[in-house]
Amino acid sequence: MYETEVNRKIEPLPTLPAETIGELAELKKNVLARTILPWSEHCTECVWPTCYSTCDLYSPREDGKCRRFIDGMVRVECAEALNSYLLKIRFKRWAKLWAPGNLRMYALDNARRIERSDYVIGSVLRNAPLPPSMKAFITGKRYSFKKRMAQRRRTYYAEPTCFILESYNPESFLIRLSLTVRSLNELVQIPFQTMIELAPGFQRVRIPIGDISKVLDLNYPFSIELIPNEVADGTTLYFGAMEFIRELSPPKENLGKPSTKIKCVVWDLDNTLWDGILVEDGPEKLTLKPGVSEVIQELDRRGVLHSIASKNNRDEALQVLKQFQLDDYFLCPQISWNPKSDAIRAIAQQLNIGVDTLLYIDDSGFELEQVKAVHPTIRTLKAEDYLVLPRLPECSISVTEESKNRRKMYKVEVARQSVAEGFGQDYFAFLRHCNIQLGIKPLSEENLERVHELTQRTNQMNFSGNRYDRTVLKEILNSHHLDTYVIDCADRFGSYGVIGFSIVDRREPRMTDLMFSCRIQSKRVEHAFLSYVIRKYVTELGEDFHANYRKTPRNAPSGKVFADLGLLEEGANDGVLSLVFRKDQTLAQEDLVHIATEKVVFPPVAV
Repeated sequence: MYETEVNRKIEPLPTLPAETIGELAELKKNVLARTILPWSEHCTECVWPTCYSTCDLYSPREDGKCRRFIDGMVRVECAEALNSYLLKIRFKRWAKLWAPGNLRMYALDNARRIERSDYVIGSVLRNAPLPPSMKAFITGKRYSFKKRMAQRRRTYYAEPTCFILESYNPESFLIRLSLTVRSLNELVQIPFQTMIELAPGFQRVRIPIGDISKVLDLNYPFSIELIPNEVADGTTLYFGAMEFIRELSPPKENLGKPSTKIKCVVWDLDNTLWDGILVEDGPEKLTLKPGVSEVIQELDRRGVLHSIASKNNRDEALQVLKQFQLDDYFLCPQISWNPKSDAIRAIAQQLNIGVDTLLYIDDSGFELEQVKAVHPTIRTLKAEDYLVLPRLPECSISVTEESKNRRKMYKVEVARQSVAEGFGQDYFAFLRHCNIQLGIKPLSEENLERVHELTQRTNQMNFSGNRYDRTVLKEILNSHHLDTYVIDCADRFGSYGVIGFSIVDRREPRMTDLMFSCRIQSKRVEHAFLSYVIRKYVTELGEDFHANYRKTPRNAPSGKVFADLGLLEEGANDGVLSLVFRKDQTLAQEDLVHIATEKVVFPPVAV
């Protein structure tokens, strides 16, 4: 259910491959119930309403809100889709899809009626002969009501089995989407996050509900957002289902139907990857199958992943893989004495891909049949045929930079979720493990444009409230008594880019400006930077350190950083608090964030 009340465009269904239309139609046969999430267009750096007058990227919709999708949400009628239409989006920079989450399930016919009613009401409001200001007010109130209704706690008659995302990528390149599910409970700081790769063509991604509920209590209100990573203006995607669904088992007529491509090859070990049986022969008598290393490396170049389902002693088997220099190629290896079907299920869940995208290879006919009986849609291969893998049509994938890095990307995502789950409620331990690093540089011609964007858009973590245009920033750049700090951030999961800016008048010394992107909120980055600056000036000048803070309802939660570090109020002028850290005070030390004053070269991701 989308913001139809502010979109006029309806387009005919483009020419999609026949197999894509077939895939869309098959899903409806297998869904028992679904949610109705009120998705809207949003911005990753939203500072409403200030940005409406200060941001260069602001473009008004009919209701006055910011147009972050070039054509808005374009409806594309498609009877085969789960909700009878697709959504076409041409993204702008900083655009994202956002929805208040809920788990209320509706039967498909009921969901379709509700969406149709919403669309009709939205169309009537959109075309009503009302003054623009009145129309904006009514549609705004209506969408606010939809959001509030979505986040009311309810008792559900059915539980979802997964969150599903369908997308058709008409571009010629791979697009990555960050999916984040975030609790609205302020005490829950670790979100569920995963990266979704959309190759050209149709994709369907299922995220098991159990994976999300390991991190979040979904009975508490939450939000969901989808953010395209590093895409150019105009990048286009078509979306089908973006809902929590309850699915039946795969229909019998579709059992064994192959997907277009294999995403992961799952290997047995004994007499499959190597000749010999580890527990009987010992590692010294094992030899790799001829050519198996070349097969694994070639598929890895194409972006086909590898994993293991083997009945063995885990530590011994991993050591043998290390000796053969193949250990780094296998993601989420399942090595135990449990049934192979359990291993297959775990691999699919941890990699966040469907079982129908796996190919399982084993020398035992019994194991192949056992796995096939539990997972009818998986593809299997006898061990003696392993050399044909690179020649299979399902494995014939072009080599690109994205395909070469796919294994690394998956390892990062697997690490991210396992880390978040492993730390439970120990948030500081989680942050410490993330290896957050800050790079600090002065304002320059090279970074001035990004700093300008930051000063225009930052709100929740803007502690001065100042908005600088480019001319003023250039004057600050040339000032002899103002020290400037441009802050970038990265952690073991990736780079956030430039996320902060600060100005200190060293004559007093006084921090006149401090602002951060909300992307790093709750990561203790503001604590680390402010501690660094206080220590620097108190040590170098031997003077008390002062800071300005214009407190607002939006920045008050983040503004607790000043009290956390011991800054005291010493007065106020025109709504701006003057804070002070006395030179004889003791500054608490944290090891959660690491700082470098030169440009940081971040180490490779550790997984």
